[in-house]
Amino acid sequence: MILETERLILRPWQDADRAPFAAIVGDPHVMRFYPNTRDRAAADQWIDKMIAGLDAGTSAFLAAEHKSDGQLVGMIGTARIDMELRGNPREEIGWVLGSRYWGRGYAPEGARAHIDRAWRRGLPELVAFTSVLNTPSQRVMEKIGMSRDQEGDFLHPRVAEDHPLRPHVLYRIANPARS
Repeated sequence: MILETERLILRPWQDADRAPFAAIVGDPHVMRFYPNTRDRAAADQWIDKMIAGLDAGTSAFLAAEHKSDGQLVGMIGTARIDMELRGNPREEIGWVLGSRYWGRGYAPEGARAHIDRAWRRGLPELVAFTSVLNTPSQRVMEKIGMSRDQEGDFLHPRVAEDHPLRPHVLYRIANPARS
């Protein structure tokens, strides 16, 4: 699967993406709203998981490549949700971009392409979630038309009980054709 936007190519992962992705997810500033950074081995495992999800049809987290220079911007995509959330939504949308690409509109641009694809597939809604502290991602969620579901806010079950990133917010967007 390949999605194109004005400035991005959203495509399956390649071996050449491994080192630049490891640099992105190894950056403490990029990963400040995750419980930890990833070393090269953990970054490779994350890519392998995304490749397996693409092959199984359970995930569409794609490499986001900048059209003008071929550089890896990060990842943007959707995936099936494997934990309990209010309303039992089927899929989430998310992104992780290298810090040099922040503030340029790449996350909303790539997310909109995935939202369009989700609607073409007939999905009734998408959700996104992040730490209460992650206001930059919450702004992206709002830019792409998502609304916060305060009743759906939750304590992330995979984050330690005493960790400040455990409280999460939940955002939703409904397929306009299904409303």
